[in-house]
Amino acid sequence: MILDTLANKDAYLHLAPRITQALTHLAETDFTQVAVGRYELDGKNLFVIVNDYETKARELEPFEVHQEYIDVQYVVSGEEEFGYLPRANQTPSRPYFAQHDYAEFDYNSNKSDAAFIPFKAGMFAIFFPQDMHMPGTNPTPTKVRKVVIKVKI
Repeated sequence: MILDTLANKDAYLHLAPRITQALTHLAETDFTQVAVGRYELDGKNLFVIVNDYETKARELEPFEVHQEYIDVQYVVSGEEEFGYLPRANQTPSRPYFAQHDYAEFDYNSNKSDAAFIPFKAGMFAIFFPQDMHMPGTNPTPTKVRKVVIKVKI
C-alpha cells in the first residue's frame, strides 16, 4: 500500500506505466466537474470510477482484496478512513468473485489487527493485491467524492 498526496505523485511514476497514467490523470483532471460514473482511459486495462457517497461505520463494511486490478483511490472532497491489513494468512468470508474482481474478509474477524488511517481530500492510496483494505468508513457519516482508477495488472 502507498498513501500520499498528489503533490508527491512524481515519486511513484517509476512503478509501472499504467500507474503513471492513473496518477497523471488524477493530477490533470478537475473531478469536481466530472459526473458520477465509469470512464475508460484504456479499455479494461485502465478505467476510472467517480463516486459520491456517505461513509459508513466500520462494523458495516468488509475488507476487500483484488487479484486482477490495482486500486488507485483518490479523495476529491470530504474525508473518510480506510482499514488496512496485509493479506497474508487471512481467510476470506466470501470467496473471490472473478466477475467483479474481489474477495471479502469479515471486519469482526480482523478488527484487532487492522489499522484505520485518515484519508483526506487531496490524498491518494494505491492498494495492491496483497493489501486488504476497507474503504469508505468514518465514525461520523460524511459525504465523500472519491475517484477509483482500476489498473490492470
